[in-house]
Amino acid sequence: MSIELYFDSLLAWIALALITFLVLFFFKPSTYGRHTNLKRLSISNKWGWFIMELPTFLIAPIFLMFSGKSVNLVTICFISLYIIHYINRVFVYPFRLNTKEKKIPLLIVISAIFFNLVNVFFIGYYFGNFATGYDLNWLCSPQFISGFSLFLAGAYINNQSDSILINLRKESESGYKIPHGGLFKYISCPNHFGEIVEWIGFAILTWSLPGLAFALWTIANLLPRAISHHIWYKKEFKDYPVSRKAIIPFLI
Repeated sequence: MSIELYFDSLLAWIALALITFLVLFFFKPSTYGRHTNLKRLSISNKWGWFIMELPTFLIAPIFLMFSGKSVNLVTICFISLYIIHYINRVFVYPFRLNTKEKKIPLLIVISAIFFNLVNVFFIGYYFGNFATGYDLNWLCSPQFISGFSLFLAGAYINNQSDSILINLRKESESGYKIPHGGLFKYISCPNHFGEIVEWIGFAILTWSLPGLAFALWTIANLLPRAISHHIWYKKEFKDYPVSRKAIIPFLI
């Protein structure tokens, strides 16, 4: 693929992220989790997560093995951070879920597979073929240090919040409860906030357009979902903490 075609395609992908954000924000399609209101073909929640996240874990290393133009220690570091995130999403997170009877719509799984394939292509192909300027000094640059700090902070917030949600109910229980602890003191969806912070950090530490594209897609997907969750919590629980925001402490 030529560099012109690559960046034209990437810009179109970013434009689609903005359109997706507007659709999810204003129309709030009820296709996910607690907001699903239609009977759809579904599969196990655990295996759905495993299947839809697996392609990224499998494909990302291929760009390191078969693309040699710009692969060095720094770009290997970038892709490794990306892969580490998905090791958790594929092999750890799904099997921690206490959702034995919960299902996920097959449409969501298929959509997520497509989404992950496109993102891993843009990130992997860029760092395997077009990335320049990443010598060892980059690891001491303000972009890498600040971005890496955000990446770690976001990953910690995301995993801490996931643990709180997972431990809310025993495997034999069903239904929803009000989560407490961590950033749940301030927002309804710190798990989504953490993931957004994580990928903003990745965009900064790589200082790259595909990194920015992935961060924008994360915001486009998770910010409207967090607002929907927040509204649902307030309707479902009369004693829901009134000071909590949806996804950004003290703001949104």
